[in-house]
Amino acid sequence: MGNRMPVCTQLVQSGRYGKLMAIAVPTQDGISLDALYEDPFPIFRQMSEKSPVTWVPSTNLNLVTGFEEIMEIERNSSIYTSTNPTSLMNQVLGRSLMRKDGEPHALERKAIEPSFRPGVVKNHWSPIFAAIADQLITGFEKDGSTDLFQNFAAPMASLSLIEMLGFKDVAWQDIACWSQSLMDAMSNYGGSGDARQRGRDASAAIDAAIDAVVPIYQITPNPSIISSMLHAESAQSIEQIRSNVKVIIGGGLNEPRDSILTATYGLLSNPQQQAKAIESGALWGAVFEEAIRWVAPICMYPRRVDSDVVLGGVQLREGDQLGVCVAAANRDPSRFEQPDEFNIFRKKQSHLGFGAGPHFCAGTWVARQMVGAIAVPQLFARLKDLRLDEDKKAKFGGWVFRGPLNLPVQWTV
Repeated sequence: MGNRMPVCTQLVQSGRYGKLMAIAVPTQDGISLDALYEDPFPIFRQMSEKSPVTWVPSTNLNLVTGFEEIMEIERNSSIYTSTNPTSLMNQVLGRSLMRKDGEPHALERKAIEPSFRPGVVKNHWSPIFAAIADQLITGFEKDGSTDLFQNFAAPMASLSLIEMLGFKDVAWQDIACWSQSLMDAMSNYGGSGDARQRGRDASAAIDAAIDAVVPIYQITPNPSIISSMLHAESAQSIEQIRSNVKVIIGGGLNEPRDSILTATYGLLSNPQQQAKAIESGALWGAVFEEAIRWVAPICMYPRRVDSDVVLGGVQLREGDQLGVCVAAANRDPSRFEQPDEFNIFRKKQSHLGFGAGPHFCAGTWVARQMVGAIAVPQLFARLKDLRLDEDKKAKFGGWVFRGPLNLPVQWTV
């Protein structure tokens, strides 16, 4: 498996071996959306052992599962384009920067960057994140048990995002509901009418929350994301602001929430690693990186093929729809040793938990600080003998977005 690409693809594309090496996209029947939701990793592994690209009828996508193939996609946005009028993301969010390439994408990304700069994160946002974490833990630390999803990770990510966006009078439960509704609508490959409607309702509620603060920040700028967009060098229309805020509410809430939970679960399931992380104090960054490699919160995102091309020895045609499965790539055994294991001591190796190329996640530094430097270390510092609740099993779900659905824990009071 380690030698299948990218040299082969380059030779085929150059014409050295003509068309003889390219094969048609294989089809994998019998894969249900429910099975992908429950546990996509064995399915991804089975597909990738046969081909790095597989047509899966239930998803209506060609799923790309190989690390090198996904890097090839991210290096060539002119061939594997983000622009796609028919994509679920466009239908749910409008034309956000995530569905644009080139200069249009760069200008909209530049508009939000002032809020995400490392200095702003360290000096402005990190103290806010730390205060939120402290307040939440104080609320339950004397109880001896809790569900960390509902009582820590979800409110931590939600309250932090409310602050970063600059929303006023929005409850954390509301923004969490909006985020989940948008994710469900963007994951709605089965065509559920209920998921579509919940996505529309969330979109309307977010528009109202944006409209409530725009007049304030037009007059009084601050480090918030909405303020940054309003005062960007390249003027942003209200439609651009709305669609990009919705993108941030989707990925900017579930990614820190789920990585807090996955990192905590990974350590609690591996007591020796947990002890070393607590003892050292210098391993929390590695804990975070391993968590989003092990279970990428954003598992899959779409691309469209803009011209006939060979990828990993597979012939793709103009207009083909791709599902870029970074969760599968992050467990590619040709790149990661024993990839299904959570191991904070593994050889340092770049992963695709934040994507790659021009669309590399703008919130990477925020997530590393919020999760790896603040939320997870505070949990283990404040809750003595933190452990999984043996009577209540933790569950994971999702294949487009994936993370723990709950995390029952206990500790000594």
